[in-house]
Amino acid sequence: MFNGLTAIAYKEFLHVVRDPATRFVFVIPLFQLLLFGFAIDLEVTDIPTAVVDLDSTAESRELHRVFANTATFDVVSVLATVDELDAALTAADVKVGVVIPDGFARELRRGGGAEVLVMIDGSYSTEAGTALSTARAIGLWAPSRFANVRVDTPEIDERRVGPRRIDVRTRLLYNPNLRSANFFVPGLVGIILQLITLLLTSFAIVRERENGTFEQLMVTPVGAWGLLVGKLIPYLVIGIIETVLVLLAMVHVFGIPIAGALPALMMLSVLFVVTSLSLGVIISTFARTQTEAIQVSFLILLPSILLSGFMFPLSSVPAPVQPITYLIPVRYFIEILRGIIVRGTPVSALWFEAGALAAYTLVLLIVGALRFRKRLD
Repeated sequence: MFNGLTAIAYKEFLHVVRDPATRFVFVIPLFQLLLFGFAIDLEVTDIPTAVVDLDSTAESRELHRVFANTATFDVVSVLATVDELDAALTAADVKVGVVIPDGFARELRRGGGAEVLVMIDGSYSTEAGTALSTARAIGLWAPSRFANVRVDTPEIDERRVGPRRIDVRTRLLYNPNLRSANFFVPGLVGIILQLITLLLTSFAIVRERENGTFEQLMVTPVGAWGLLVGKLIPYLVIGIIETVLVLLAMVHVFGIPIAGALPALMMLSVLFVVTSLSLGVIISTFARTQTEAIQVSFLILLPSILLSGFMFPLSSVPAPVQPITYLIPVRYFIEILRGIIVRGTPVSALWFEAGALAAYTLVLLIVGALRFRKRLD
């Protein structure tokens, strides 16, 4: 029954050792474990925060320092007006805004309660929950930092003044109920579109090579660009149809309305579909079989899921790993999706994400065409 078992096992071991593609089975899991083990940190820290100090006193600056010294908030800018803060929150330049009103120090000196407004981007539900609890905690313990503030009302006896109070008024923007679906579903749209378009394109070309029909195309008078674009157009149409379907499901099944401009969303979605198709073409030029295409695809898909901001905010990613996230195209598309769908961000405020996606698409198309031409030659 087991005749030849030893010979077959020996032959397969030789195949594994000599086949470069099989060697990646050992390298890729170890690389991904080391990368994602250091990169994934679900603790919410260093939330980008802006401060609007309309009081400009020693007390208001001290409160500014209180927020900056917490591990939760990272004060990245000090703005002059509330309108600037609104624009920064809409563009997702910051996730939290602290407004210290005019008269903050005066109210403290009178021995009363001073109000502070904290505006929180609720589209990131996990971040928003942490920011909300930390802001309220600051309202409870921060008054102790102002215990020595002089009473500024002569008719009030200093000894009868009660403890100072800081009333932190919080306002949740874009997602006041902190629904987790508002965070995950738009990101899931981007992941699904990349998964489908990338696998469809790479598998289709590799399958033709395995079946021998690709060699038949090579003897036709069709040029490299004509062959490449001709193969991409059907899958581009499929990607557009898939985009419409998942957006309809998002709106009507999950109840997430599109707050921004739908034409802009569709235009940028088509751009991202072309990016994913180009990635699929590049994969097909390296992979000789569908098994190899699966291995290379997962080398791209796993970072796209874990380092794109889909599962957790990118502010939680350690600084040494942050540069890697800029190499992932779906990162920019997820920012576009959440910006337009949840926050109603105008395209003018998404110029960096749109420009990065366009540059990525151009580079991938050129590299894909060059690799495609090389395979034809």
